[in-house]
Amino acid sequence: MDKTIAAAGITIIEPKSTVGPVKDHVNDVPTSFRIVQQMPKTSASLANESVRIISAKEYKEAALCLAEAFAEDDVARYFIDVPDRDHWTEEEKWKLHVDILEYVTYAHCLKGLVTTVGPNYGAVALWMPPGQNMDDFVTMFRSGMWRLNYKLSAEGKRRFFNEFLPLLHDTKHAVLGDRDDESWYLVYLGTRPSARGKGYARKLIEHVTKQADIEARPCYLESSNAINPFIYRKLGFEERRKIHLQRARQNVELDIMVREPVRADNEKLEAKKPSPK
Repeated sequence: MDKTIAAAGITIIEPKSTVGPVKDHVNDVPTSFRIVQQMPKTSASLANESVRIISAKEYKEAALCLAEAFAEDDVARYFIDVPDRDHWTEEEKWKLHVDILEYVTYAHCLKGLVTTVGPNYGAVALWMPPGQNMDDFVTMFRSGMWRLNYKLSAEGKRRFFNEFLPLLHDTKHAVLGDRDDESWYLVYLGTRPSARGKGYARKLIEHVTKQADIEARPCYLESSNAINPFIYRKLGFEERRKIHLQRARQNVELDIMVREPVRADNEKLEAKKPSPK
């Protein structure tokens, strides 16, 4: 998830009611994406194969796709499978897992870009566009992210706020340098088990990398699955480093990958290196 969420220790008084009804929200995201309009029923199969931007009112369906995709992911479970929640049932842990992804998905509907492809939200991608983040109070409040201060256990909060977020923040800045705020950040990409092998992940990635090439911007991601770097390399990403989460019984590894923009003649635009002093 996006790493710029405010740190633990912020005192937020829970309102008497939960977050209000979801409303459609139009972002000021600096892109020229064309939202795919609903196709006629006679062209439903074609519509299912088209990448489309989802609205805020669809966040629960999109989050459920991600929850299924990351059901056994070590990073997604890192804040849930903690010693002080050993007494929890799998049903309780699953509910928290879904809640977290609902908060993150809705925050990206508000401030980022959420896309899907395939029938029944077969695959979903959460992107944070250049110059955007979700650490402002309004976004945290509307998305429900602030509830993690209360829903995560003491160890879960230490892992999330004190280890995970700072590590991701510092790593992204170290890798991209002054291009950190100029990059497209792929925060989550997940495919339902029943929809895998159909090329949906490629479509969701290329939907943004084509735009990134036009804008001459890099794309950045963290991968928690050892199989994924092979797939990402085919799409132009290169491994830059590995990082580890270390509070679990064993280290949890993430691959850091960057895709440099490509010109129309397929020549890669390398980052400018500072001149030696």
